[in-house]
Amino acid sequence: MNNIIIENIARFVFILLLQVVVLNNIQVSGYFNPFLYLYALLLLPIETPRGLLLVIGFFTGLIVDIFTGTLGMHTAASVLLCYLRPSLLKFFAPRDGYEFGTRPVIADLGFIWFISYAGISTFIHHFSLFFLEVFRFSDFFKTFFKVFLSSSLTLLLILLAQFLTYSERKNRP
Repeated sequence: MNNIIIENIARFVFILLLQVVVLNNIQVSGYFNPFLYLYALLLLPIETPRGLLLVIGFFTGLIVDIFTGTLGMHTAASVLLCYLRPSLLKFFAPRDGYEFGTRPVIADLGFIWFISYAGISTFIHHFSLFFLEVFRFSDFFKTFFKVFLSSSLTLLLILLAQFLTYSERKNRP
């Protein structure tokens, strides 16, 4: 149990540092904004209670907001994602449910499951983030295009990180 907590804390610290030091400085023509910090939220244990998820999502978004100067937009999008995460996990649950200790990774639940879960989660986060940013629907298609491109880039980075970190450890206890 302690190893899981230490692993999650180390992952959060590494991913948040990567986000605020490197990825926040990458922006291609205003449409591609990678937000890899979602990966840390997606990989939290399936059994994590919703209240704890909301607290983790709040502080994760707050840290990103502090370093990007976005005044609560990442916090709101992260809290929304963490609030919806248990429902998404229930929606994508196998017929018999999840076994205790199952991790939300490709190695445990398969590629199709992970791409569906991560893709929808990323889209929800980016949709709420970018529409909070513009706070109007007058440029709906322009904002939606930005959501689509940024979600695609973020999902690609999440998949890359997934294959780099979990492909070798498939039979891990």
